[in-house]
Amino acid sequence: MSDQARQMTEEEAAEFAEQVFDVARKGDAAMLAALLNKGLSANLRNHKGDTLLMLASYHGHVDAVRVLLEHKADPEIRNDNGQSPIAGAAFKGDLPMVKLLIEGGAQVEGASADGRTALMMAAMFNRTSIVEYLLGQGADPQARDANGVTALAAAQTMGAADTVAQLQRLTA
Repeated sequence: MSDQARQMTEEEAAEFAEQVFDVARKGDAAMLAALLNKGLSANLRNHKGDTLLMLASYHGHVDAVRVLLEHKADPEIRNDNGQSPIAGAAFKGDLPMVKLLIEGGAQVEGASADGRTALMMAAMFNRTSIVEYLLGQGADPQARDANGVTALAAAQTMGAADTVAQLQRLTA
């Protein structure tokens, strides 16, 4: 067989890559493990810059995320919009995922391109248990995004009454 015949065409490679990203989106931990064990990069990125970890975590697949982290997936890689896996999990309100990402090396203060931290995302969307957890992990409630907005101010703007009260107690 010639070298050309052995190599995937670009179209076949793109189709295969899309199937791999679907495996992450669907959370098929066993298939991810098999692909990673065969040499697939744990930090593979799609056309939007989303990693396998970003997709698996955003869709709430704890087992798939655990497999990716065990294969050295980097929880700090941002997508093309500057978003991190932990910010996505905080936005979704997925406390077990936030915990797993922190345990897997995600920085508590790791901000997106606009300076928003996971604490700010959790506060904006009234995710009190995530706010409590992140504060317990050392998140800075006084951190400011690129516009100078704190988690408290973001929560106030979004009308997130529970997290507003929670964060106001810290400054009282």
